[in-house]
Amino acid sequence: MANSLGHVAAEMAMRPITTPDAWLESDMKSSLEWSYRFTREDVAELLAALAHARGRNADMHQWTRDDFPLPKLGPRILDWLSELDRGRGFILIKGFPVAEHSEEDCAGAYWGIGLHMGRAVSQNTDGDFLGHNRDTGANPKDYGVRLYKTRAEQDFHTDGADIIGLFCLKAAKSGGISRIVSSPSIFNRMLKERPDLVPILFQSFPFDTQGQHSPGAKPWFDLPLCRFDDDRLRTFFIPWYIRESQQHMHAPRLTRGQQDAITFIERNANDPALYLDMRFQPGDMQFLKNAAILHKRTEYEDWPEPERRRHLLRLWLVEPNFSAGDAMLRAGVAPRARTVVSR
Repeated sequence: MANSLGHVAAEMAMRPITTPDAWLESDMKSSLEWSYRFTREDVAELLAALAHARGRNADMHQWTRDDFPLPKLGPRILDWLSELDRGRGFILIKGFPVAEHSEEDCAGAYWGIGLHMGRAVSQNTDGDFLGHNRDTGANPKDYGVRLYKTRAEQDFHTDGADIIGLFCLKAAKSGGISRIVSSPSIFNRMLKERPDLVPILFQSFPFDTQGQHSPGAKPWFDLPLCRFDDDRLRTFFIPWYIRESQQHMHAPRLTRGQQDAITFIERNANDPALYLDMRFQPGDMQFLKNAAILHKRTEYEDWPEPERRRHLLRLWLVEPNFSAGDAMLRAGVAPRARTVVSR
């Protein structure tokens, strides 16, 4: 499998990454600059913007940024975007009073914030632009089941788009911890401990589509795990998609080096010295730069009462002014009627 590293990228790949998104757990534990708490004024402005937008159009999917005016909070959101793109790559916003407002109002306020951060794209073939992360009773071992619809652990991975957002409406009884890690920091450790694997990250890997491909298209796609763009490392990593690609006869076979690279990333992402835990509380909003942060969710125990069960809203956002992203990932998942998948 050919190495896709150019001359300049090859030089960059053999130097440690020193940008702010190459952080360690100890760096983040010593500071809470990555967290912001909504003020009463912020919430009032969001609710006023929500009323204004609904006065323009009852369908929030038709709103524009101008329909959701945030004269005071808007500039702060621009600061968040800058931190996501050129800073540490994540932010946690706390304190939206979800218990005081309907789910519809919470969703509308969250969607409005998203309008000021980018453009929402579809997250699956069902055309969900605002996703719902909750246990549906699906079997996590079944092919094509998205793990966010179960209580099972989701190991470290990335999603699509530029920015991944989660908004906690209801927390689990126990577990369900959001765990994030810097992909540049994992890269730095590989460079130090297994430099022979670094060039392999820039080769194409096959990823199973999980049945999300268009009719007639092949049931896998090919992308490198890493590439340099705008002087930043960009990472795309879903290890179970890579391994499940091997069920397709014509998908490229994984080399021993590729398997070792995947295992190295998984093992080091789960090192407590690297990852940061966030225990979501109702009202928390987390935004991640997809290309710089791997994320996972631990297994959780839910409440027996349906009205108390864990429920998060999710956004996939594309921001045109963000560092250049992969065009395929930024497009999201094309909505379509689900078809039988060839195996």
